[in-house]
Amino acid sequence: MTLLPCLLAGGSGTRLWPLSREQYPKQFLRLTGEQSLLQNTALRAQALPGAVAPLAICGEQHRFIVAEQLREVAIGGGTILLEPEGRNTAPAAACAAHWAQEKYGPETLLFLMAADHVIPDQAAFAKAVEAAIGAAQQGRIVTFGIQPTAPETGFGYIKAGAALAGTEAFSIASFVEKPPREKAEAFLKEGGYYWNGGMFLFRADVFLAELRRFEAAMDADCVEALSLAKRDIDFVRLDAAAFKRTRNESIDYAVMEKTDKAALVPLNAGWDDVGSWSFLEKQPKTDARGNVARGDVLIEDSDNSLVYSTKRLVALVGVQDQVVIETEDAVLVTTRARAQDVKKIVARLKSQGRAEAYAHARVYRPWGWYETISLSDRFQVKRIMVKPNEKLSLQMHHHRAEHWVVVKGTARVTCNDKEFLLTEDQSTYIPLGHKHRLENPGKVPLELIEVQSGAYLGEDDIVRFEDIYGRTPAVSGST
Repeated sequence: MTLLPCLLAGGSGTRLWPLSREQYPKQFLRLTGEQSLLQNTALRAQALPGAVAPLAICGEQHRFIVAEQLREVAIGGGTILLEPEGRNTAPAAACAAHWAQEKYGPETLLFLMAADHVIPDQAAFAKAVEAAIGAAQQGRIVTFGIQPTAPETGFGYIKAGAALAGTEAFSIASFVEKPPREKAEAFLKEGGYYWNGGMFLFRADVFLAELRRFEAAMDADCVEALSLAKRDIDFVRLDAAAFKRTRNESIDYAVMEKTDKAALVPLNAGWDDVGSWSFLEKQPKTDARGNVARGDVLIEDSDNSLVYSTKRLVALVGVQDQVVIETEDAVLVTTRARAQDVKKIVARLKSQGRAEAYAHARVYRPWGWYETISLSDRFQVKRIMVKPNEKLSLQMHHHRAEHWVVVKGTARVTCNDKEFLLTEDQSTYIPLGHKHRLENPGKVPLELIEVQSGAYLGEDDIVRFEDIYGRTPAVSGST
């Protein structure tokens, strides 16, 4: 038996702003411990019987973050399928199933799961997956029904039908859209209703046969997108024209609500979709007054508040039911009752073209990261970290010159036809218009301070001549 974990890692996580940003969304955040949500999902899947290296599905801008995070937890040999744009779960599942069928065979079991969920009870999770595998091997397309713990109105529900002979799964009586509170309370009281957690387990050939029955055009477009895909190391870039033709649809609407092969396996393992800052409510309380604090936080005479600090001291005095989230460049203050409405702030930031909607002060790149320390009309100061044995693109700028000061490690610098090394406390000047490159030939991270000066300091003032990461010659984004 081959079980292929498929990690859906393309979400934007706007309701966890300001910690989650479009360029670094919630699946990459370390919200519950040392590992990110993506890493925990991958490790959880790799522990299952028959699991092979995962297939991660994400967008172009997140590909190196996914690759690096999987490498950090020693998960190698996987493939990253790159979507030209998000088209919901049905096209993603179709491309994954065709890829799995090609690589491992038609009876390959695919386990499709969101990379940004929390499931703390590994034993209960493994037991539910074992039941789902048994049903999938008999030709069922299995979804996992989350045991509800409250009358949630933000989730769809699934009503379980009769038990399926020879399996530990149930037929599906009905799918229910997100209900009003009264109906959700009735579901809880009646029993037999589960939250729709958006996880699926199925045989590749079974799913694709049903997809062709109900969504033939989508299947054909996905076949073309994969057949014309460009393969680059561990990345598979789906053909943009074919993939963008696919209908933007979920698996539920495209297949699950139409097929007679659908099955449900209950899951009671502490699942949480980390859909808003209310997620912190479920974390251990840090005092006797119901507060939850993370980071450098002082709370005085306050109750039932959720506080997350990343850089600075945050102090609360005499408040109740607040949510306070601090990052280096933005602070969110709301009430617990309005935590879901954070996405409205993100929408306003985007409409104003503000960078805080898209990127953190620290911006991650395949070679490391950079962060802006100071910015004015004609100068910018950045702190840059380059990982060992990595290097930036060979590039030039039309509008700015740069000074580099090494503060840690060793830098190999190319400036026009010269190449030389810099060590700690040494510096160099890169004149405007000169071709240049920075790389780290050492075994420890390279850190330097970069001072830019010029009439225009935008990140789109980059002309690339060579790049080991396959980025286009002139794109927005630093180095």
